[in-house]
Formats: sequence, C-alpha cells, structure tokens
Amino acid sequence: MQATINIKRNGRKELLKMSSPLYLVTGAMGHLGNIVIGKLRQQGAQVRGLALPADHSVPCFDPGVEIVRGDVRDLESLVPFFAHKIDQELVVIHTAGIVSISSKYQQRLYDVNVQGTKNILKLCVLNHVKKLVHVSSVHAIPELEKGKVITEVSSFQPEEVHGPYAKTKSEASQAVLDAVTQYGLNASIVHPSGILGPGDFGRGHLTQLVIDYLNGRLTACVKGGYDFVDVRDVADGILSCVENGQPGECYILSNQYFPIKEILDTLHDITGKKKLKTVLPLWFAKATAPLSEIYYKILKQPPLYTSYSLYTLESNAAFSHAKATRELNYQPRPIKETLCDTARWLQEHQRIKNKLSLQWNP
Repeated sequence: MQATINIKRNGRKELLKMSSPLYLVTGAMGHLGNIVIGKLRQQGAQVRGLALPADHSVPCFDPGVEIVRGDVRDLESLVPFFAHKIDQELVVIHTAGIVSISSKYQQRLYDVNVQGTKNILKLCVLNHVKKLVHVSSVHAIPELEKGKVITEVSSFQPEEVHGPYAKTKSEASQAVLDAVTQYGLNASIVHPSGILGPGDFGRGHLTQLVIDYLNGRLTACVKGGYDFVDVRDVADGILSCVENGQPGECYILSNQYFPIKEILDTLHDITGKKKLKTVLPLWFAKATAPLSEIYYKILKQPPLYTSYSLYTLESNAAFSHAKATRELNYQPRPIKETLCDTARWLQEHQRIKNKLSLQWNP
C-alpha cells in the first residue's frame, strides 16, 4: 500500500507518493530478529537487517533481505542501516540486545542494551521514522508480591528491578518513553517473557535447556518455573504492534507460568526421552550456582542456572497479556506445540545426537 504526503516545491504544494515502507530490524541474527524478518518476508515486505560485522549465526536469509553490518554501540556504523529514499517510510523493530542471566555487572550489557537503544532512538528521530517497536522484557517491570498479577507500567525505574539485565532493560525502556514525550516519536514497547521455540541458531538459555535434555545431559532439574512464550507468537505480537500499537504504550507478550519440571515432562511425552525424577531444591541449586557457571564457561556454553536465574525461577511470574490480546489480537499457542516444533527443528539442524521419534502432532 502506498501513502501520500504534501511537499513544497518551487513554492507550490505537490503530492508525493510514498513507496512501501522499509522495515529495519536490528538483531537480525538473533532468535527473535530472524523470526521477525522471516514473517515480514512472508508478507512481501522490504526488509533490511542489522547484524554485527563478524556474526554469521543465521546460515541464510531470503534473497530479498538486505543485511547491513554495524553495531548499535557505534552510532556512525548505524547510518547506512537507516539510509533510505526520500519517498520511503521507515519502520524500525529494535530486537537487538543481550539477554543475560549473570548476577554480575557487565559493561557490554549496559553498552548494548542502554546506549545501543539510545543510538537507535537518535537515528529514529533524525530520520523521522514512521514507527518504532522496541523489544524490552518483562524483567523491566517491577515484580509484585506473589498472588498479584503483573501488568504494564507507564514509567520505569532501574532501582525498582532486580539484576543487571533487568536494570538495563528498564533504563532503555524509559529512554524510549522519553523520546515519545520529548520528540513526538511514534514508539511502542513490547515486553516478552521467556522466549522459546524453533529458529534459534545461537545458544539461548532455554534452547540449551532443551538440547541438554534431549541429548541426555540433564540428570536433574531445579524446582521453580517461569512464564515461557513461543518466539513466533512474540514476533506476531511485534508485527501487530507496528500497525496497532499506540505511541508511548507498552504491551506484555507472555503466555503462562510453567514449572521447569512440567516443561521437561512435556518433552518426555513428546520424544520418549528418559523422564527426570530428581528435582533439586532451590537452596541446593543456589549453593552450587557458582560451580555451574564455571563448568559451562569451560564448555563455552551458556550456564543453565546462575544465582540470578534461580532468583527468577522463584519470583512472581504472573504476567498478564490481556492488554496485548485486547489491542493487538495477541494469542499465544500451547506450550506443547512450541516444544514439539522446537525438538523437530533442533533435530533437522543436527543439534540432537540421536534421532527423535516425536509422538505428538498438533
């Protein structure tokens, strides 16, 4: 669909036809970013993705996807990413960020999640983008005591959330809202919960959990759980937010709470892999968390649990996606479908040692 705008040329107003929007997706090589790009291409959209110079995680994209190399921490490197014709509207989907379960402060985490977002905001304002959807996290929202339902907030204070990752997502979210009020930027924020699903070419924490279980490396799990959501549903929520999200509004893209044991039992039901019977109490897991981080560091893999992730597993995860359902028509799918599709995808991409015999179909 084409839009039109009035411009002045030689003192006269003329009608200028706008070409189809150009979608700019940061974090193109990430789990969520590459799923968003795939869905945009299925809709026939013109897409440009931003990826780090040395990141080639995703083997290939649709030939129609333009990949620009840059770093959100480097403002100058982002200029080519925003380059466009005068008659072309820009829609920016900012998925780039570091998801961290570390309990320790990391400068790179702040530089990417906060300063990187501020760089994107600067260029969105300078280039008069039509719409920005910023991908935050439910961790940016202050936790309520157990028994209370967590809904969207209208402002963010890093001191009200727990852990370095949450604090960076909180500060970045407030920067987006500030750009809306100060510069009139048409920006909305989405808050996904724990993202799971097919298409993760990297080593996301939840993907690693599934891989380790299916490869027989897990002998026990920890007590506790969280809200886990399908990456494809989050992507759909983001694309709906482009069209229907209101400026300065936030939308939780969650599913529902699942104990870790239930996730692994469901994988057992789907694949027939050995059922885990040992559930470690959180106090024991907390005591051994430092050793776990060292062990996975040696393996060059993300740790399955840390002091911060264990805190998360016993926190209140009663997130409501009622607002997103009401305003974005957001409808998360059953977790069993997510886990089955994830197991199938991991097998197709040779991430599982032995062939799986999937025992469930939607």
